[in-house]
Amino acid sequence: MKRRSTIFPAEEEGDMPFRSLTDPVDVARAIAVVDDVWAQIRSSSFELLGTEEQERERLKFIVASLVPMALDEHDLKGRAFARFTQKPGAGTLMAQQNNGDLITP
Repeated sequence: MKRRSTIFPAEEEGDMPFRSLTDPVDVARAIAVVDDVWAQIRSSSFELLGTEEQERERLKFIVASLVPMALDEHDLKGRAFARFTQKPGAGTLMAQQNNGDLITP
């Protein structure tokens, strides 16, 4: 039987997105933010691009990537919601080839 971690609850759920977070407080905050933002997304008219499971997993990765730069939980929620609801391709960086022509991903 697999032993459950009480320090890192994300591990017991098998959540890979939170493996990069080493502080238990950050992990707990990230999980709480995912739950809150997911509820906000589900209550909005935002159209999911994949299945609920896929989109929730995408949200987890977004939250995990934003934890280090967020000022507090409120800021993390706002950033996560904005990033999740951003249209695909919006905000992507453009690279320049050696000849000066712009290329997009």
